[in-house]
Amino acid sequence: MIQKLQYYISDIVDPYVNLAREKLLFDGVDGETLVLYLWQNRNTVVIGKNQNAFSECRTELLQKEGGLLARRLSGGGAVFHDLGNLNFTFLCSTENLDIAKHMEAIREACRLAGIETELSGRNDILAGGRKFSGNAFYNSRGHSYHHGTLLIDADMDKLGRYLTPPKAKLEAKGVKSVRSRVINLAELAPTLTCEKMKEHLLTAAKAVYALPLTKAAEPDAQKIAELAGAFGTWEYLYGSPIPFDLCCEGRLPFGNTELRLRVENGILTFVKLYTDALDSAISDAVERALVSLPFDFPTISDALVRSLNESDALALIALLSEQIFS
Repeated sequence: MIQKLQYYISDIVDPYVNLAREKLLFDGVDGETLVLYLWQNRNTVVIGKNQNAFSECRTELLQKEGGLLARRLSGGGAVFHDLGNLNFTFLCSTENLDIAKHMEAIREACRLAGIETELSGRNDILAGGRKFSGNAFYNSRGHSYHHGTLLIDADMDKLGRYLTPPKAKLEAKGVKSVRSRVINLAELAPTLTCEKMKEHLLTAAKAVYALPLTKAAEPDAQKIAELAGAFGTWEYLYGSPIPFDLCCEGRLPFGNTELRLRVENGILTFVKLYTDALDSAISDAVERALVSLPFDFPTISDALVRSLNESDALALIALLSEQIFS
């Protein structure tokens, strides 16, 4: 049960520092506390843990225009951050994770700004029928976080230029471009700013949890610097190139998916699953299950059934059957 409510507002706009602070707040949260962390990044595309950077973002254009690429620990899809966007993170023990309450706090903050909202799909919040917030989740060693974006007055031109979601993803949502399906909250409440939304979120959190707010302790500066450095390396952001012989891709129930395989002497020697699935563990599970197996459809199918939940396994097996083993 949550007995203490804390907040931390970052005054840094470096994505690697902010993600490092998020991870350290996550590691340090105790079993009675909920921390609300508010942060902003400058001109950044943030991709999910298991996404292919080159498929989700025009990386060369982003770099040319002074932007940064970052990779978060959670699953889900790519998002654009600038100073017209506000990021939030709710951090707590896994046993106290209550996503419904977090969503209630976000929606209450919007109501304080005079904006009515609705929940949509697996992780979106809409206003005026368009998305202004995408959410993602991370769990590890008894701790959890729920974080997301709030588009207040973001640069929609940059958002549309940098993000390159797969065509199938847009078609599934019935839209022609990523820009056409999102909205800035300032379009609905012209006086709203990120600073004002921070105030609304703190007020809403206190109301929803019926607890006073105190400031969370600052994580260790040296640890922040070390972790920020690791989050900014080429290897972490782009990953080592993986040679592959076979590839299948499609939009499955758990998300957009690209599976790359390399076969040597009839054995799977490299396996990489790129996906925007909210379950950030699914890629590791697939890769562990398949690498070193014989390249044989029944063997691969059996391994997937043993390693994934039934619906995810059957969806991936169907994709392999259609595109590789047909």
